[in-house]
Amino acid sequence: MNHVTPSHLAGPRYRHEAEAAQPYRSITVEKLTPIIGAEIGGVDLARPTPEQMQEIHRAFAENLVIFFRDQVMTPEQHLAFGQQFGPLHIHPAAPTEGHPALMIIKADRNSPRANGEFWHSDVSCDEEPPLGSILYIKESPAVGGDTLFANMYAAYDALSDRMKTYLEGLTAVHDGEEIYRGTYANVGVQDKPVYPRAVHPVIRTHPVTGRKALFVNKGFTRRILDIPVDESTGLLAYLFEHSANPLFQCRFRWRTNSVAFWDNRCAQHRAMWDYWPATRYGNRVTIQGDRPV
Repeated sequence: MNHVTPSHLAGPRYRHEAEAAQPYRSITVEKLTPIIGAEIGGVDLARPTPEQMQEIHRAFAENLVIFFRDQVMTPEQHLAFGQQFGPLHIHPAAPTEGHPALMIIKADRNSPRANGEFWHSDVSCDEEPPLGSILYIKESPAVGGDTLFANMYAAYDALSDRMKTYLEGLTAVHDGEEIYRGTYANVGVQDKPVYPRAVHPVIRTHPVTGRKALFVNKGFTRRILDIPVDESTGLLAYLFEHSANPLFQCRFRWRTNSVAFWDNRCAQHRAMWDYWPATRYGNRVTIQGDRPV
């Protein structure tokens, strides 16, 4: 499927102030909170129209994470929807099924862990971390298994001016070794000799909206460079706690055949594993991103 270029998002801040006030014509958009998250209706993701795709691009930029209910997609349709936003990303460690870009997300009574039980931005240890992730849940527990999402624009904006000045220009190491080594051994995935490691700015500028976002996360960020180790440790502890402020968050309750699409460049998420021994199963398609600046 051809990549759709969201031309209506061109320009600084994707014309945010003007576009945000315009009504949606081909989809419905119901916000979860004033600051992050919206549920999208009136669209079949297996067969979206060009107009709906344009408005989904816009809703994604405005809300950071968007949700869809009662969707039925084949793996090919799931992959094709992801390709509407760019080339697909191949996860460096996780199991897949049927296609290298179709990641398995599953936890059941036999699992030693669940995916994403910590605040993180997906695979931020890559040199070019993913643009976004599209999770399609096909089997969901009756109760529990929510995912929390947090707005990193808001986290940056809430910092003091002195802290913003201090962080500007600093970089940090993101390392996948600790997270990925041995993680999927229970499902027969063998470890790679080396997992991704990259250095990214602590504050990144979003390539579409032009807004600044905090870009460190507890899952992958190990060290802020060019300052003493103890200072880095203390500063990261503060930034991790700051990023997890409930004022920056929304919480999504999954149902079978729900879809979440989040922007890894300006949002973090955390999955709750509070449903053992029930099963939660689905697939994730992830879209390639670019080097943070």
